[in-house]
Parts: sequence; structure tokens; C-alpha cells
Amino acid sequence: MKRQMLAAGLLVGGMCACAQAQEKLVLDGSTTVGPIAKAFAEYYMRQNPGTTITVSESGSGNGAKALLNGTCDIANLSRDLKDAERTAMEEKGVKPVKHVVAHDALPIIVHPSNRVKGLSVEQLRDIYAGKITNWKDVGGTDLKIVVISRDTNSGTFETFKELVMKDEKVCEGAEYVGSNGAIRQRVQSTKGAVGYAGLGFVDRSVKALEIKGIAPSVETVRDKTYPISRDLFMFTNGEPKDGSCAAAFLKLALTEKGREIIEEIGFVPVEKK
Repeated sequence: MKRQMLAAGLLVGGMCACAQAQEKLVLDGSTTVGPIAKAFAEYYMRQNPGTTITVSESGSGNGAKALLNGTCDIANLSRDLKDAERTAMEEKGVKPVKHVVAHDALPIIVHPSNRVKGLSVEQLRDIYAGKITNWKDVGGTDLKIVVISRDTNSGTFETFKELVMKDEKVCEGAEYVGSNGAIRQRVQSTKGAVGYAGLGFVDRSVKALEIKGIAPSVETVRDKTYPISRDLFMFTNGEPKDGSCAAAFLKLALTEKGREIIEEIGFVPVEKK
């Protein structure tokens, strides 16, 4: 009898493990949150062989659309949902739940040869509005400023618009690119360029400027002194069920391993609860 019960238990356990192993998870959205999502996916799949997790980086706006249309399980956004997106979801019966997975900053990056050390928020706004067009006007050499911006569907663009541009529009001559990596690449190859990207995308190939005398760093993001900071999100349709792949995946951000992954990528982990 005990053997039969043990065999039944092993069978049920095997079926549960099999069901869990066959789980699939689809994530879409922000190119800023993308590296975190991909690193989490790689780690989770190593711990749960057979589980398939796909991560696409189509931008925060498209991530919100994917959650609305049911084509992803988790939407990665580098900004909060817009009112129009929330309304569209409510009308369709989608109940967005926000999960903060990390903290980030928007470093303002220039070519390493640029002599400018820092800018005020007002100077930065005037540069992107086209009112300041030469680096000599902000303490640099006589060199035309090449304005590089993220595409308007990007959550990074929305954050920059909200925290820096206010009611000003980005100048007509600005170049728009589709990812944080593309901004970095454009800036590192162009002496007069200025751009902005997530904290995890700053390396030695570019120079991050101080804003209001404060350099972007893990410390200044954590203590909220760097002026252009934000949270990074993952959204789900409703709260994931306990024991589900989605729930376990999201909880990674609060684990020691998840926090380690986030720090290695260059972002700031969420506070322990």
C-alpha cells in the first residue's frame, strides 16, 4: 500500500514537473529593461530546464500594446503606463499590475573628447530644443552639437521628455534612433554628439556628464540625488498566480541572485522588503 502511495506521489510529482517544464513565458517591450529580462530569462531557464522564455525589445509603447492584445505575458516598460493605455486596457478587460524591477538613471552622454564636464537641466533642455547649437556656448570647444534622441515610441524618450523637456519640443534637426545601444554607438563615433541612455549602457566608449553638479551612478540613483532618474517596470494582466512561471520570474528581482544580476548589468536593484 505504501509502495502504491509512493508510486502515485512520484507520478503526480512527475506530472507537475513536466507541466512546469513545458511552461512558456513571452516578454516584450522596453530596450532598457530588455537586458534585465534576458538575463533573468537565461538564469530561470537554467534553473528550470524545458521552460521557454522569449524576450523581444520593440519599445515600451509596443510592450503596452502587446499586453493589451494578449500577445505577451509580461510587458517591459521603462516608464509608467500612459492614461490612454490604461483606459484602452480597462475597456478591453485587461487589468495591468505594475512590478518595479529596478531603478535607473538617464545619463547624458557625449564623446570622450568633449571638454564639457556638466550641464544644468535648463542648458540640456535648450540644447535639445535647438536654442543652444554649439558646445562653445556651454564651456566646450567651437563644435556644432549633434542632437541624438530615442524614438518617440520609447519609454526612455517619454522619461526624458517629462523630466527634461517639459513643454519644449525636441528640435527638428535631432536624429532619432531605436535603442539605447544605438545612441551609445552614435555618440562614441561623433565628436559633437550628445545623447541619453539607461545607466546600464554607459561604458568607457562615452562620457557621462554631470547634471546640476551630480554625476549619474548607482549611489546617486539610490539616494535620488541625480535629477534624471526613474523606475523600470514589468506589467502583467492581473497578479500572476502563486506557483506560476510568471510569478516566479517576477520574484527574481527581489532575490539575492536577481539583485546581483541587476547590479552586474549596471542598474540599481530594488530595495529589500
